[in-house]
Amino acid sequence: MNWVKKRKLPATEAIKYNESPCLSPDSLWNALHSSFNTALHHQVDFNILNKVKHKPCQTWNVFSRYEFRSAIHKCIDSSAPGPDRMSWCHWKVIIKNDDCLSKIINIADTCINLGYWPKYFKISTTVVIPKPNKMSYDNPKAFHPIVLLNTLGKLIEKVIAERIQFTVTSNDFIHPSQLGGLKFKSTSDAGIALTHIIQSGWSKGRSTSTLVFDISQFFSSLNH
Repeated sequence: MNWVKKRKLPATEAIKYNESPCLSPDSLWNALHSSFNTALHHQVDFNILNKVKHKPCQTWNVFSRYEFRSAIHKCIDSSAPGPDRMSWCHWKVIIKNDDCLSKIINIADTCINLGYWPKYFKISTTVVIPKPNKMSYDNPKAFHPIVLLNTLGKLIEKVIAERIQFTVTSNDFIHPSQLGGLKFKSTSDAGIALTHIIQSGWSKGRSTSTLVFDISQFFSSLNH
């Protein structure tokens, strides 16, 4: 785990998969790949999008310097960089220069106008790290992969996501129960929404059960 700095690793045992220890790189790869990419070949039913009501088209305005500087201000310097080895602290220095920032904005605007995302932004490094505080590390499920993308692409994605979130929220496009990853939504809002569902069930003489899972970690094995 040296992609940023030294970290203390937990004591580990040989990882077992299908009751057999992984004693070679090939067997270890098969264990991790089978555990983390179970949804790789699942077919996605795009017909679900037909249920979404169509909204009027809107003009996409060019990006501004403020959007980029605001987005990168929230980035943590200690975050692990991607294959380009450029951390956020490097880009914070670069975009202070107006000429450099103008060129970055030109790249982002061109991506939107052409409807094209460069291959450079898709290149990634996957690092498998141990989950904290596990009793044993002999099972692939005790680890999880993180994907490290080139930070310039991530910066443009952050600006796009910020713009899209404002647009869809102002047009009531997001379901009221969607709370995660949204501005001005807190744990208290999630608790109030859950309490409302429970109270609604009680008023009808029903009991309420709740199933909770971390979709960000569950996504790789989710049947899409």
